Amino acid sequence: MTTVASRTLQAVLVDMDGTLVDTEDFWWEAESTLLAELGHPIGVQEREVVVGGPMTRVVDHLLAVSGAPLTPERLGELINERFVELIGQGVPVRPGAKSLLVDLAAHGVPVALVSASHRRIIDQVLLTLGAHFFAFTVAGDELARTKPHPDPYLLAAARLGADPARCVVIEDAPTGVRSGQAAGCHVLAVPSVAVIEPGPRTTVRASLEGVDTALLRALLADD
Repeated sequence: MTTVASRTLQAVLVDMDGTLVDTEDFWWEAESTLLAELGHPIGVQEREVVVGGPMTRVVDHLLAVSGAPLTPERLGELINERFVELIGQGVPVRPGAKSLLVDLAAHGVPVALVSASHRRIIDQVLLTLGAHFFAFTVAGDELARTKPHPDPYLLAAARLGADPARCVVIEDAPTGVRSGQAAGCHVLAVPSVAVIEPGPRTTVRASLEGVDTALLRALLADD
């Protein structure tokens, strides 16, 4: 039997790239231009494959399709360095993202930022987003296993003392959606590049515009 307590929204666990900030174009530019400069260009069809990280999966795929003579570690370093250069002047915030963060703060709902990006990337983007909106952040290079494994979201829920089933994960990419689903959370997907289909405990919206605390609470009430 579903009770009022079981429908309570305890926390929101939100992805960063492509979800709160419009950085997917920057990631693709960093990846594609680097390989082109090395004489190993890749086609635009690879973009949907690599969107959402994590970096280990991204570099393995890019090396396999391009044949570039680099180690995965070195390609990852170069991509991160190029990305930091590209976002040095700030990043555009996705429509509805800032208003959602403000509304969650006003209602006292704790929020954790859970990203497959490395710590240095997160810290740079927080200069635009505002670190004060988040109880803490989880970076992809601080975990043994990141998305699509459930570990990042399970860790975030545990640190907040929240039941994953009473958390809403907000994601833009299939990799992150699978991570949130595997953690047992309800997932709100706002696709940025790849198509995401609705499913059990997975709701899809075109953007975060109009998404607020009441809507996220209603997602759990409908479970």
